[in-house]
Amino acid sequence: MLDKWTHDLKSGGQIDAIYTDFEKAFDKVPHKRLLNKIRSYGFPRELTNWIEAFLLSRKYRVRVNGKFSHWYSVISGIPQGSVLGPLLYILHINDLADMDTGDYKTDMYLFADDAKICRHIICTDDYQILQETVDKIQHWSDVGLLKLNVDKCKVVIR
Repeated sequence: MLDKWTHDLKSGGQIDAIYTDFEKAFDKVPHKRLLNKIRSYGFPRELTNWIEAFLLSRKYRVRVNGKFSHWYSVISGIPQGSVLGPLLYILHINDLADMDTGDYKTDMYLFADDAKICRHIICTDDYQILQETVDKIQHWSDVGLLKLNVDKCKVVIR
């Protein structure tokens, strides 16, 4: 990414980068949607069944003043601190990088629960292209049930 930015800046213009943050990203991933995505990638049935058991076999209860609630099934979220958790999250957001951006290219870099969108700005049309990409990410976020935390999203212009 830095090499590309350096190359682009040498040719003039500026780089606009938008750092996104998904609100409680690991906690909000819907299990059924994630499992459907994993199946669509063509993983072997044994593996997808194992992942399904890993996600759907979890339960929780709450203790208040020494008294416990009933057990409840966990219907969303990826276990944090697990080795598999970050991989499952990446599989869930993988199609974010494949969004149709038309005839132009806005760079996107994914790492764990972060997505960085970058565009080399040379003319005013580039601002519009970048905005269209942001709008598509917002739509993806709404459909995918992962809300963007706008207060934590940042814009960097260089």
